[in-house]
This record gives sequence, structure tokens and C-alpha cells, in this order.
Amino acid sequence: MKGRVLVVAGSDSGGGAGIQADIKTITALGAYAATAITALTAQNTEAVLGIVPVAPDFVRAQMAAVLDDIGADCVKTGMLLDGAVIEAVAAALEDKARDVALVVDPVMVSSSGTRLLDARATDALKRRLIARARVVTPNAPEAEALTGVGVASLDDMRRAAERLLALGAAAVVVTGGHVAGPVVRDLVATADASFVLEAPRIATRATHGTGCTLASAIAASLAQGMALTSAVERAHAFVQRAIAAAPGLGRGNGPLNHAVDCE
Repeated sequence: MKGRVLVVAGSDSGGGAGIQADIKTITALGAYAATAITALTAQNTEAVLGIVPVAPDFVRAQMAAVLDDIGADCVKTGMLLDGAVIEAVAAALEDKARDVALVVDPVMVSSSGTRLLDARATDALKRRLIARARVVTPNAPEAEALTGVGVASLDDMRRAAERLLALGAAAVVVTGGHVAGPVVRDLVATADASFVLEAPRIATRATHGTGCTLASAIAASLAQGMALTSAVERAHAFVQRAIAAAPGLGRGNGPLNHAVDCE
């Protein structure tokens, strides 16, 4: 087992997204997952039925407990719920993990439509976390919300990525699952270059947790010392295999198969 990833995110009782998907992904890719839980959710493949927030000070305490003992080679954030949690996470990073790579998955709305980030917290997310991120991984709706750029094409994805890079992020991966078309295109951009990863669109309901899985796979790979391009390519391939091998659980947007052969 190589590479330590501290995941700061919410729990998904259905196991398809959130902390559960993060742990499964990181473990499947041979890295070690530690966690700081920001919220408990009662959810399944059809809906988020309830959310219980964790106090910001306790989120920070969880992070400090891990960082003081186990340490981390990468920190990955997911559902952060509100500005107070974002400030607590940012303070913990500044205090305990200033030089550790940060992957920000800007989780804003669940796949079933429930808001998972207070709309008033968007500015804090941009200033406090995206500005220092090694990689930011928004889907098209999240990229729109963060930049004000409508994202309905590859050119739109490029414009949104440019705005996120201007905030301070070192790299941006705008995922294209929400953009119409038979081919799904993910745009990877840095200040110096960009490239596109393509895959045929898979006709499936098994899309719950794809964003969590991609970001955690990138984080695991960075923690293991991989370069950005290799880390994103590996994560993209893992997500495609996990979707194709999905177990078909639930009546709604079902989970991926995180136990799929990862190489």
C-alpha cells in the first residue's frame, strides 16, 4: 500500500458516493484512505432524505488527528455543506498540511437534485480551497455555478476552466457527463496546456458517485507520486471500467463497481 489520502467529505448511507465511494476507490488503487466526515446523510439511489451536519470544529479536529499521526500525501475534499466547514478545513490545511497536494471536488448538488453546499458558501470555496488546489474536478453544472459560464460544449468547458485557473488552481478537470452527445469528453487544463479524454457514453443509470470516484482516484494517484497527466488518465479509465461493471443496485441512479479490476 503506497500513498496516504485524507478525505474530507460527507457520508452516503447508500454507499455509492461520498466517503464510502472515496474509501473504496482509494483502496482499490492501492493507497491508504483516512477520513474527516463533514456530514451524515440518509440517502439511497433515489434521493437524499436527510442531512445531519458535523460541527466545523470537529471536522477540523478529525483532520488534525489524522495529520498529526498518520499524515497525508494528498487531501481530497468533497461535500463541505457550508462556509463554516470550508473555513475550518482551510484553517486545518494551513496549520497541518500547507505543502500537501489538495484535490477539490466542488460537490454542490447530489445526483438526485439535493443541494449539498449552501449557495452562500460558493465564494468561500473559491477563495479558501480552489485558490490553493492542485486539481479541481467540477462537472458541467458545478463549473457553471463556480464561473458563471454556461457549459454546453467543449469550448464552454475551456472557458470555464480558464476562469477556475485564474482563481489559483494549478489544474482543472471539467467532466463532460452532463454535456449532451454520444461521446463523453473530459477537459484537463493547466496554465500551460490542455487535453481531452474521450469515452463512448454508456447507456446506464449507474452514475451515482462518479465525481467522487474520479476525484479520489486522482488523489490516490497523486499521493503515489504520479504526474498529473498520468493520474488523470488512470482515474478516467478506472471510472469508465467501474461504470461498465456496475452491479445494477437500486431503483434510481445506481452505484459504480469500485471492486472492478483497476489496471
